[in-house]
Amino acid sequence: MDDAMTEGPELSSKHIGRAQGLFGLSSLQDLGMFMLTNFVFKEGKYGGSSLSMLGRNPISEQNREMPIVGGTGVFRFARGFAIANSVNSISTPEHFVVEYNITVSHP
Repeated sequence: MDDAMTEGPELSSKHIGRAQGLFGLSSLQDLGMFMLTNFVFKEGKYGGSSLSMLGRNPISEQNREMPIVGGTGVFRFARGFAIANSVNSISTPEHFVVEYNITVSHP
């Protein structure tokens, strides 16, 4: 994947970077996905830095928690977690909107 990362959920929101990575189905029982995502910041005070998320994403649930396992730039040695929520009210078949609330600690 290589998706736009914006300040808000609307497609017209300011672009601040890219969400880049890989994902695939990882469960035979439910809609669990394995995700490796790099949140690459291009603008603002985090421009040139990135956060790395790696883990299982049970996509049919709200408030999905996944670990932040590292980062670059100002996020070097970052650890934390991301809470993902699908924004179904503005998603379309062409644009699936997901909101990530990320909490990290870093030196």
